Amino acid sequence: MRYTQSEKMEIIRLVDGSTISANQTLKELGIHSSTYYQWYKKYLDGGFDALAAGKRSPTQIWNKIPQEERNRVVEIAIEKEYLTCRELAWHITDTEKRFISESSVYRILRACGLITAPHHIVLSAAMNLRIKRPT
Repeated sequence: MRYTQSEKMEIIRLVDGSTISANQTLKELGIHSSTYYQWYKKYLDGGFDALAAGKRSPTQIWNKIPQEERNRVVEIAIEKEYLTCRELAWHITDTEKRFISESSVYRILRACGLITAPHHIVLSAAMNLRIKRPT
């Protein structure tokens, strides 16, 4: 739940003026202590105005590789087509000074159609083994 600036201020006043401990008061209010102390630090540093809700910037997902880096992986893979995904990951880490895992390189190249699925031949035991029984 997101609290408004005035609600945060009211909670700070309530906790400061409470006769019981801050943790017990916060527990009764259902507010995590780390959240309260973040608000309190903002209040001490910037006053009432600092309690205003900040803008969230969903510019990038934390674990998604940016498109520019994906493009760079593809460029390097085309230049050095003789390298495996593991060698390509090592090369990028060593020369570009950016870490990328072998599995990430594989997924990027697979998505671009540069890696095809391996051909599997399914064999059954009956096809390969001809057991000769002693007569």
